[in-house]
Amino acid sequence: MSPLSDDLWFSAKDALRAAKTVFPVSPDSAASRAYYAAFYAVSALFALEGKTFRKHSAVEAAVHRDLVRPGRWAVELGRNYSELLEARNVGDYSVGQHVTGEEAEETIQIAGDILRAVS
Repeated sequence: MSPLSDDLWFSAKDALRAAKTVFPVSPDSAASRAYYAAFYAVSALFALEGKTFRKHSAVEAAVHRDLVRPGRWAVELGRNYSELLEARNVGDYSVGQHVTGEEAEETIQIAGDILRAVS
């Protein structure tokens, strides 16, 4: 591991814990933290491969280009990563629209799946 990937992996685990903790109080925040757990985990994996990105959209594109398309990840896992990004956008930026408790619970499950895939 590298110092960057170690730090990103720590952040991934921390964000997943935070998502689980905040879930009963704020499904929007839980979905956001779940997305960041996956984002940090994937970023840690890419850092090990010498790849870093400046934008969330670039990380999402790399998930599909470098993990799903070559068969390192199942198509469903790539689709789930994109769904986490969408849920985060709703939770963090949408006015008049919110993540439901059921959706937040699903984002936490997906983030856990992504952390397991990365580890």
